[in-house]
Amino acid sequence: MFITPAYAQATGGGGGDIFGFLIPLVAMIGIFYFLVMRPQQKRFKQHAEMVTNVRRGDTIVTNGGLVGKVSKVSDDKELLVELAQGVKVKVVKDMISQVRVKGEPAEDDAKK
Repeated sequence: MFITPAYAQATGGGGGDIFGFLIPLVAMIGIFYFLVMRPQQKRFKQHAEMVTNVRRGDTIVTNGGLVGKVSKVSDDKELLVELAQGVKVKVVKDMISQVRVKGEPAEDDAKK
């Protein structure tokens, strides 16, 4: 009487099409992997390789911003770093953010 035939028809059920839900979910997981996880794993591998190749005489920069020269590689996890003449500190290898090679000159803006 008051209900038109279009409103009275059934829609076919509430959860019949599971592919309509799974395809966007799989696409979002794939995008997340390629944009976030994969580059992070690549950076982690580069950092691990850099830390394992630290040798005596290399100049390093720590995460805290301290710049020093490696005096001794004591074991697999620690270094003895000379920050200034006569000032030596132990640094955990994982806290190294940058390794400058022995032969790499410091940038000097005053000469330019």
